[in-house]
Amino acid sequence: MSERLLVLVRHGQSEWNLKNLFTGWRDPDLTALGVEEAKKAGQRLKAEGYQFDLAFTSVLSRAQKTLDLALNELGQTDLPITRDLALNERDYGDLSGLNKDDARAKWGEEQVHVWRRSYDVPPPGGESLKDTVARTLPYYVTQILPKVLQGNRVLVAAHGNSLRALIMVLENHTPESIMKRELATGAPVIYRLNADSTVASKIDLAA
Repeated sequence: MSERLLVLVRHGQSEWNLKNLFTGWRDPDLTALGVEEAKKAGQRLKAEGYQFDLAFTSVLSRAQKTLDLALNELGQTDLPITRDLALNERDYGDLSGLNKDDARAKWGEEQVHVWRRSYDVPPPGGESLKDTVARTLPYYVTQILPKVLQGNRVLVAAHGNSLRALIMVLENHTPESIMKRELATGAPVIYRLNADSTVASKIDLAA
């Protein structure tokens, strides 16, 4: 029986996470804590006996480094890796690089909350989660899902919102409920899929 294993990991804490800045497509490095979170993700997966056939990540270094550190812990440093901007974080546009408190002072608490937590209202010059889904989901359906359904064990290291786009489909979320679905940094979520691409089982190693 083929495994049909899909594991999603949000990157470890970045320098801008720590500074409470909107990050989006900007490219800060991991913090020391983020490095440890990435290593711990690999250690958790190794402890549970997981190995992988291929991996996907974004073109942003915090996700790539998380993947590399996790694979090092797994002893799989030669794993084939595909990098694609379709898996990039949601683009925060004009908010990118701003402190979240400063943004609230400039545009108001309510407006910033709408940009952050509504499904389909984008910040100026940026993407809503709906836009991110429109970018990320087709890539998943055409590039990642077929590999999983062929029986490959696939690891995806990406970002809070690009992974939410995948989780929205995997876990049958509505536009309202997906906004409340939190993803801890460096905490693997493990899915085994049925032959029809639905989820047979799920394990959240953050729980």
